[in-house]
Amino acid sequence: MSPNPNPNPNHLDLDDQEITYAEASGGVAHATPLVFLHGGAVDRRMWNPQLDAFPERRVIAPDARGHGGSSDADVPYRLADDVVDLLDALGIEQAVLAGLSMGGGTAVDVALEYPDRVAALVVSGTGTSEPAYDDPWCLSALQRWRSAEQQGDLEGWIDGFMAFTSGPERTREELNREVWDLVETMARETLAHHLRLDGNGVPLPPVPPTPVADTWDRLRAIHVPVLALCGAQDGKDHLRMGRRLASSVQQGEFVITPGAHYPNLEDPAAFTAAMRGFLSRHGL
Repeated sequence: MSPNPNPNPNHLDLDDQEITYAEASGGVAHATPLVFLHGGAVDRRMWNPQLDAFPERRVIAPDARGHGGSSDADVPYRLADDVVDLLDALGIEQAVLAGLSMGGGTAVDVALEYPDRVAALVVSGTGTSEPAYDDPWCLSALQRWRSAEQQGDLEGWIDGFMAFTSGPERTREELNREVWDLVETMARETLAHHLRLDGNGVPLPPVPPTPVADTWDRLRAIHVPVLALCGAQDGKDHLRMGRRLASSVQQGEFVITPGAHYPNLEDPAAFTAAMRGFLSRHGL
Protein backbone atom coordinates (compact mmCIF):
# COMPACT_ATOMS: atom_id res chain seq x y z
CA MET A 1 0.00 0.00 0.00
CA SER A 2 2.17 2.81 -1.29
CA PRO A 3 1.76 6.24 0.32
CA ASN A 4 1.96 7.93 -3.06
CA PRO A 5 0.69 5.97 -6.06
CA ASN A 6 -0.49 9.25 -7.68
CA PRO A 7 2.77 11.22 -7.95
CA ASN A 8 1.26 13.80 -10.29
CA PRO A 9 -1.87 15.16 -8.61
CA ASN A 10 -3.94 17.98 -10.04
CA HIS A 11 -4.06 21.55 -8.71
CA LEU A 12 -6.66 24.30 -8.73
CA ASP A 13 -5.89 27.92 -7.90
CA LEU A 14 -9.13 29.47 -6.64
CA ASP A 15 -9.82 32.92 -5.20
CA ASP A 16 -8.94 32.12 -1.58
CA GLN A 17 -7.30 28.71 -1.70
CA GLU A 18 -5.23 26.25 -3.66
CA ILE A 19 -6.66 22.75 -3.89
CA THR A 20 -4.70 19.62 -4.69
CA TYR A 21 -6.72 16.62 -5.81
CA ALA A 22 -6.37 13.20 -7.39
CA GLU A 23 -8.66 12.20 -10.24
CA ALA A 24 -9.50 9.00 -12.03
CA SER A 25 -11.46 10.05 -15.10
CA GLY A 26 -13.37 7.41 -16.94
CA GLY A 27 -16.78 5.92 -17.23
CA VAL A 28 -19.79 7.00 -19.18
CA ALA A 29 -21.54 10.31 -19.40
CA HIS A 30 -24.55 9.33 -17.28
CA ALA A 31 -22.58 7.92 -14.33
CA THR A 32 -22.71 10.22 -11.31
CA PRO A 33 -19.24 11.46 -10.28
CA LEU A 34 -17.87 10.28 -6.94
CA VAL A 35 -15.96 12.56 -4.56
CA PHE A 36 -13.96 11.09 -1.66
CA LEU A 37 -13.34 13.31 1.38
CA HIS A 38 -10.56 12.31 3.77
CA GLY A 39 -10.37 12.42 7.55
CA GLY A 40 -8.60 14.97 9.71
CA ALA A 41 -4.78 15.00 9.85
CA VAL A 42 -4.49 12.69 6.82
CA ASP A 43 -4.96 13.46 3.13
CA ARG A 44 -6.34 12.23 -0.19
CA ARG A 45 -4.00 9.21 -0.17
CA MET A 46 -6.20 7.44 2.37
CA TRP A 47 -8.54 6.80 -0.57
CA ASN A 48 -5.84 5.19 -2.75
CA PRO A 49 -7.56 1.75 -2.81
CA GLN A 50 -10.84 3.29 -3.97
CA LEU A 51 -9.56 5.80 -6.50
CA ASP A 52 -9.40 3.30 -9.36
CA ALA A 53 -12.12 0.98 -8.05
CA PHE A 54 -14.96 2.77 -9.86
CA PRO A 55 -13.84 2.86 -13.51
CA GLU A 56 -17.38 3.50 -14.67
CA ARG A 57 -17.41 7.01 -13.24
CA ARG A 58 -15.32 10.13 -12.64
CA VAL A 59 -13.65 9.91 -9.22
CA ILE A 60 -12.15 12.87 -7.34
CA ALA A 61 -10.20 12.85 -4.06
CA PRO A 62 -9.19 16.35 -2.87
CA ASP A 63 -6.98 17.46 -0.02
CA ALA A 64 -8.91 19.62 2.45
CA ARG A 65 -7.47 22.95 3.54
CA GLY A 66 -4.47 22.53 5.75
CA HIS A 67 -3.87 18.99 4.52
CA GLY A 68 -1.77 17.35 1.81
CA GLY A 69 -0.95 19.68 -1.04
CA SER A 70 -3.77 22.16 -0.42
CA SER A 71 -3.17 25.58 1.09
CA ASP A 72 -3.64 26.57 4.71
CA ALA A 73 -6.50 28.79 5.82
CA ASP A 74 -5.81 32.44 6.62
CA VAL A 75 -9.44 33.54 6.88
CA PRO A 76 -12.65 31.92 8.19
CA TYR A 77 -13.99 29.18 5.93
CA ARG A 78 -16.34 26.21 5.83
CA LEU A 79 -15.28 22.82 4.53
CA ALA A 80 -18.69 22.35 2.89
CA ASP A 81 -18.22 25.55 0.90
CA ASP A 82 -14.78 24.33 -0.20
CA VAL A 83 -16.30 21.12 -1.58
CA VAL A 84 -18.89 23.06 -3.57
CA ASP A 85 -16.20 25.43 -4.87
CA LEU A 86 -14.30 22.36 -6.07
CA LEU A 87 -17.41 20.95 -7.77
CA ASP A 88 -18.01 24.29 -9.48
CA ALA A 89 -14.41 24.52 -10.69
CA LEU A 90 -14.56 20.99 -12.10
CA GLY A 91 -17.93 21.49 -13.77
CA ILE A 92 -19.70 18.89 -11.60
CA GLU A 93 -23.35 19.69 -10.96
CA GLN A 94 -24.04 16.80 -8.60
CA ALA A 95 -21.94 14.07 -7.03
CA VAL A 96 -21.98 11.16 -4.66
CA LEU A 97 -19.97 12.26 -1.62
CA ALA A 98 -18.09 9.62 0.36
CA GLY A 99 -16.32 10.81 3.49
CA LEU A 100 -14.59 9.35 6.51
CA SER A 101 -14.43 11.00 9.94
CA MET A 102 -13.91 14.73 9.27
CA GLY A 103 -14.69 14.06 5.61
CA GLY A 104 -17.90 12.27 6.55
CA GLY A 105 -19.02 15.26 8.57
CA THR A 106 -18.20 17.52 5.65
CA ALA A 107 -20.23 15.34 3.28
CA VAL A 108 -23.26 15.61 5.56
CA ASP A 109 -22.75 19.37 5.82
CA VAL A 110 -22.82 19.68 2.02
CA ALA A 111 -26.06 17.70 1.89
CA LEU A 112 -27.59 20.03 4.49
CA GLU A 113 -26.34 23.31 3.04
CA TYR A 114 -26.36 22.46 -0.69
CA PRO A 115 -28.93 19.64 -1.10
CA ASP A 116 -29.11 19.96 -4.89
CA ARG A 117 -25.39 19.20 -5.26
CA VAL A 118 -25.53 15.76 -3.61
CA ALA A 119 -26.85 12.56 -5.21
CA ALA A 120 -26.05 10.27 -2.26
CA LEU A 121 -23.82 10.06 0.81
CA VAL A 122 -21.46 7.40 2.11
CA VAL A 123 -20.31 8.25 5.63
CA SER A 124 -17.79 6.30 7.70
CA GLY A 125 -16.42 6.84 11.20
CA THR A 126 -18.83 9.60 12.24
CA GLY A 127 -22.41 10.81 12.04
CA THR A 128 -22.22 14.55 11.38
CA SER A 129 -19.66 17.33 11.76
CA GLU A 130 -20.80 17.68 15.40
CA PRO A 131 -19.54 14.42 16.92
CA ALA A 132 -20.67 13.46 20.41
CA TYR A 133 -18.52 11.25 22.64
CA ASP A 134 -19.31 9.46 25.88
CA ASP A 135 -17.48 6.11 25.61
CA PRO A 136 -14.68 5.96 28.25
CA TRP A 137 -12.08 4.65 25.80
CA CYS A 138 -12.79 7.39 23.29
CA LEU A 139 -12.87 10.14 25.94
CA SER A 140 -9.53 8.94 27.32
CA ALA A 141 -7.94 8.79 23.86
CA LEU A 142 -9.21 12.26 22.99
CA GLN A 143 -7.91 13.65 26.27
CA ARG A 144 -4.42 12.26 25.67
CA TRP A 145 -4.44 13.63 22.14
CA ARG A 146 -5.61 17.11 23.17
CA SER A 147 -3.22 17.23 26.10
CA ALA A 148 -0.29 16.53 23.80
CA GLU A 149 -1.50 19.26 21.46
CA GLN A 150 -1.75 21.80 24.27
CA GLN A 151 1.76 20.93 25.46
CA GLY A 152 3.25 21.12 21.99
CA ASP A 153 4.25 17.47 22.28
CA LEU A 154 4.32 16.43 18.63
CA GLU A 155 5.26 12.78 19.26
CA GLY A 156 2.53 12.55 21.89
CA TRP A 157 0.13 14.08 19.38
CA ILE A 158 1.02 11.42 16.82
CA ASP A 159 0.61 8.66 19.43
CA GLY A 160 -2.79 10.01 20.48
CA PHE A 161 -3.99 10.31 16.91
CA MET A 162 -2.81 6.83 15.96
CA ALA A 163 -4.82 5.23 18.77
CA PHE A 164 -7.91 5.60 16.58
CA THR A 165 -6.24 3.73 13.73
CA SER A 166 -6.17 0.44 15.63
CA GLY A 167 -9.29 1.18 17.69
CA PRO A 168 -10.10 0.12 21.26
CA GLU A 169 -9.86 -3.64 20.71
CA ARG A 170 -6.42 -4.05 19.13
CA THR A 171 -2.80 -3.10 19.54
CA ARG A 172 -0.59 -1.65 16.84
CA GLU A 173 0.94 -5.08 16.30
CA GLU A 174 -2.46 -6.54 15.46
CA LEU A 175 -3.08 -4.04 12.67
CA ASN A 176 -1.83 -4.45 9.12
CA ARG A 177 1.55 -2.72 9.11
CA GLU A 178 1.00 -1.08 5.72
CA VAL A 179 -2.21 0.54 6.96
CA TRP A 180 -0.51 1.81 10.10
CA ASP A 181 2.48 3.14 8.18
CA LEU A 182 0.35 4.97 5.61
CA VAL A 183 -1.82 6.68 8.23
CA GLU A 184 1.21 7.64 10.32
CA THR A 185 3.06 8.94 7.26
CA MET A 186 0.12 11.16 6.31
CA ALA A 187 -0.23 12.51 9.86
CA ARG A 188 3.48 13.27 10.15
CA GLU A 189 3.48 15.02 6.79
CA THR A 190 0.48 17.10 7.85
CA LEU A 191 2.51 18.36 10.81
CA ALA A 192 5.65 18.84 8.72
CA HIS A 193 3.94 20.82 5.95
CA HIS A 194 1.13 22.66 7.71
CA LEU A 195 2.10 23.24 11.34
CA ARG A 196 3.00 26.87 11.97
CA LEU A 197 5.28 28.00 14.79
CA ASP A 198 5.61 31.32 16.59
CA GLY A 199 8.92 33.10 17.14
CA ASN A 200 9.71 30.84 20.07
CA GLY A 201 9.02 27.65 18.16
CA VAL A 202 5.67 27.08 19.86
CA PRO A 203 2.99 25.53 17.59
CA LEU A 204 0.23 27.90 16.55
CA PRO A 205 -3.32 26.60 16.23
CA PRO A 206 -4.62 26.60 12.65
CA VAL A 207 -7.61 28.68 11.62
CA PRO A 208 -10.48 26.30 12.40
CA PRO A 209 -13.32 25.75 9.94
CA THR A 210 -16.54 27.58 10.74
CA PRO A 211 -19.01 24.93 11.91
CA VAL A 212 -22.37 24.16 10.34
CA ALA A 213 -24.95 24.39 13.11
CA ASP A 214 -27.67 22.01 14.34
CA THR A 215 -26.63 19.17 12.07
CA TRP A 216 -28.23 16.35 14.08
CA ASP A 217 -31.56 18.16 14.30
CA ARG A 218 -31.57 18.83 10.55
CA LEU A 219 -30.83 15.30 9.32
CA ARG A 220 -34.44 14.52 8.47
CA ALA A 221 -34.19 17.11 5.70
CA ILE A 222 -31.64 14.96 3.84
CA HIS A 223 -33.69 13.22 1.15
CA VAL A 224 -30.93 11.44 -0.80
CA PRO A 225 -29.81 7.88 0.03
CA VAL A 226 -27.30 7.66 2.86
CA LEU A 227 -25.02 4.73 3.68
CA ALA A 228 -23.36 4.76 7.10
CA LEU A 229 -20.49 2.34 6.50
CA CYS A 230 -18.58 1.72 9.71
CA GLY A 231 -15.65 -0.42 10.79
CA ALA A 232 -16.64 -3.19 13.19
CA GLN A 233 -13.65 -2.45 15.44
CA ASP A 234 -14.02 1.31 15.50
CA GLY A 235 -14.86 3.05 18.78
CA LYS A 236 -18.33 2.57 20.25
CA ASP A 237 -19.14 6.25 19.80
CA HIS A 238 -18.27 6.14 16.11
CA LEU A 239 -20.51 3.12 15.58
CA ARG A 240 -23.31 4.72 17.59
CA MET A 241 -23.12 7.93 15.54
CA GLY A 242 -23.25 5.93 12.30
CA ARG A 243 -26.39 4.14 13.45
CA ARG A 244 -27.95 7.42 14.53
CA LEU A 245 -27.21 9.00 11.16
CA ALA A 246 -28.77 6.11 9.25
CA SER A 247 -31.89 6.15 11.40
CA SER A 248 -32.32 9.94 11.24
CA VAL A 249 -32.32 10.54 7.48
CA GLN A 250 -35.16 9.64 5.12
CA GLN A 251 -33.28 6.87 3.25
CA GLY A 252 -30.59 5.56 5.57
CA GLU A 253 -28.70 2.26 5.73
CA PHE A 254 -26.20 1.13 8.37
CA VAL A 255 -23.59 -1.42 7.34
CA ILE A 256 -20.64 -2.80 9.29
CA THR A 257 -17.47 -3.74 7.43
CA PRO A 258 -14.16 -5.17 8.69
CA GLY A 259 -11.67 -2.77 10.27
CA ALA A 260 -11.58 0.11 12.72
CA HIS A 261 -11.49 3.83 11.88
CA TYR A 262 -10.09 3.28 8.36
CA PRO A 263 -12.08 0.30 7.07
CA ASN A 264 -11.49 1.36 3.48
CA LEU A 265 -7.76 0.71 4.04
CA GLU A 266 -8.05 -2.40 6.19
CA ASP A 267 -10.36 -4.28 3.83
CA PRO A 268 -10.66 -2.31 0.60
CA ALA A 269 -12.55 -5.06 -1.20
CA ALA A 270 -15.30 -5.25 1.44
CA PHE A 271 -15.59 -1.47 1.72
CA THR A 272 -15.76 -0.98 -2.03
CA ALA A 273 -18.26 -3.82 -2.44
CA ALA A 274 -20.54 -2.25 0.16
CA MET A 275 -20.37 1.06 -1.68
CA ARG A 276 -21.04 -0.59 -5.03
CA GLY A 277 -24.04 -2.45 -3.69
CA PHE A 278 -25.45 0.74 -2.22
CA LEU A 279 -24.98 2.75 -5.42
CA SER A 280 -26.49 -0.05 -7.50
CA ARG A 281 -29.56 -0.36 -5.28
CA HIS A 282 -30.27 3.32 -5.79
CA GLY A 283 -29.57 3.43 -9.51
CA LEU A 284 -26.45 5.51 -9.15
